[in-house]
Amino acid sequence: MKKLKLYCVIIGNALNRRQSLFSFIIATKERYTDGVKWKFLEHKGPVFAPPYEPLPSNVKFYYDGKHMKLSPQAEEVATFFAKMLDHEYTTKDIFRKNFFKDWKKEMTSEERSKITDLKKCNFTEMSDYFKAQAEARKSKTKEDKLKIKEENERMLQEYGFCVMDNHKERIANFRIEPPGLFRGRGDHPKMGMLKRRIRPEDIIINCSKDSKHPVPPPGRKWKEVRHDNKVTWLVSWTENIQGSIKYIMLNPSSRIKGEKDWQKYETARRLKKCVDRIRNQYREDWKSKEMRIRQRAVALYFIDKLALRAGNEKEEGETADTVGCCSLRVEHIKLYPENDGQEFVVEFDFLGKDSIRYYNKVPVEKRVFKNLQLFMENKEPDDDLFDRLNTSILNKHLQELMDGLTAKVFRTYNASITLQQQLKELTNVEENIPAKILSYNRANRAVAILCNHQRAPPKTFEKSMQNLQTKIDAKRDQLADAKRELKSAKADAKVRRDEKSKKYRIEEQLMKLEVQATDREENKQIALGTSKLNYLDPRISVAWCKKMGIPIEKIYNKTQREKFAWAIDMAEEDYEF
Repeated sequence: MKKLKLYCVIIGNALNRRQSLFSFIIATKERYTDGVKWKFLEHKGPVFAPPYEPLPSNVKFYYDGKHMKLSPQAEEVATFFAKMLDHEYTTKDIFRKNFFKDWKKEMTSEERSKITDLKKCNFTEMSDYFKAQAEARKSKTKEDKLKIKEENERMLQEYGFCVMDNHKERIANFRIEPPGLFRGRGDHPKMGMLKRRIRPEDIIINCSKDSKHPVPPPGRKWKEVRHDNKVTWLVSWTENIQGSIKYIMLNPSSRIKGEKDWQKYETARRLKKCVDRIRNQYREDWKSKEMRIRQRAVALYFIDKLALRAGNEKEEGETADTVGCCSLRVEHIKLYPENDGQEFVVEFDFLGKDSIRYYNKVPVEKRVFKNLQLFMENKEPDDDLFDRLNTSILNKHLQELMDGLTAKVFRTYNASITLQQQLKELTNVEENIPAKILSYNRANRAVAILCNHQRAPPKTFEKSMQNLQTKIDAKRDQLADAKRELKSAKADAKVRRDEKSKKYRIEEQLMKLEVQATDREENKQIALGTSKLNYLDPRISVAWCKKMGIPIEKIYNKTQREKFAWAIDMAEEDYEF
């Protein structure tokens, strides 16, 4: 019945495309019974980044104080650095080292022999040129902006849609990312390396045999054209930094994406029904006579309690010393029998996915603490904490506990249940809309902290906060004036009513600004988007909006509303994860 309800919700768009409810359900059933994702797929292929345009002759590069004309390849890579000149990245040693190494590969032999020290390179004129270009784009006339908009719409209509099983489906990212410098997250060891231009010869096209195949640019050819209906990507290629495969996929609002999303959250809801049994079992396993079972049980406790990843996210060729739960080493934890008034405290300090530091001090159950002491006995700092465990062993065990269970399902379950609990505790239906949204964001932040979704404070944070404080101060002055005017307006009843209304309006505006400032400050180093889009059952947020009388667009932007259209239609006010 749940699946049928989902299909009936998603069917809205399908019916507009003249597909009957019966044929939709039959097609969906076939996909799940025989593994076929689609029977017909046709699209135009990707849109490549435009070719490099050399700099004007008056924009010069200087080396050791002297003008130096660069070859086109070297100049293009130099512009990538120039565009980031004001960014913190270009001050980091690892970024500069990686950039310089890759830049030299693009130079001629003569350029390599002359340019030997990045500190002697002067990119200022290049940087100023690109800043001026950015300002010129902002100040374009309405007519010019309209022409750009029309061209973008033309490209969207030509390349932004595909036909899949008689449906016209929106494509998410039909434009290939242009070349540039890799940034990474956290202190990524490959930051600054050159992301090379993607060519048709790098591209694998996926479409059906009986479709009109995408045509490569004149004189070029695709790496491969394949017809794999067991996958949902349209185009793929391998990027050069970490050797990972990139894809052009369907838009999140597509039929298949909606089904996969729904399945993910339904799996997490299934975990809710058996999580107590699983927790009781791993607690019993802490006392096992077998070391491998004890280690597996403690690791599972960390995955459940702390939302740690299992530890198999490292890309092929990745050099960063990143770890997950199963690959923790002795040096990554410290044990405190007592710390800050709490007993049995474990201090974690390691680099997780994307080189984001995970640091946490958390009290654990006594038996977990004693087991950790046992696991660390007679080991060196660089020895594995769980030397009888790996991700394969853990994943096999998780599958035995519940069909489809993975470490990520635990993250999804704990994230969603945390949001639901926090919303119940923090929100009050009597509050105004800004206060309710602040409470929602605080609930979301609790999830982001649990999942270690950090970010560096935005570059413009201090300035934007100063601007916001200026608005708050001005609004407070307005309110003080309104109070004085109200006090003096005693004789005329109508004037007094008007002044009362004005005072109330200003108070509302002031409260909105103050809530905004609080929200922005608390959100300075927390990334809310990752958990909101990937780990939180959207039906929780939709139900909360309906219950609290909050417009859904206050929580989800247009793109997010498209992604979660199925949830927006399905979720009732009383929905429980």
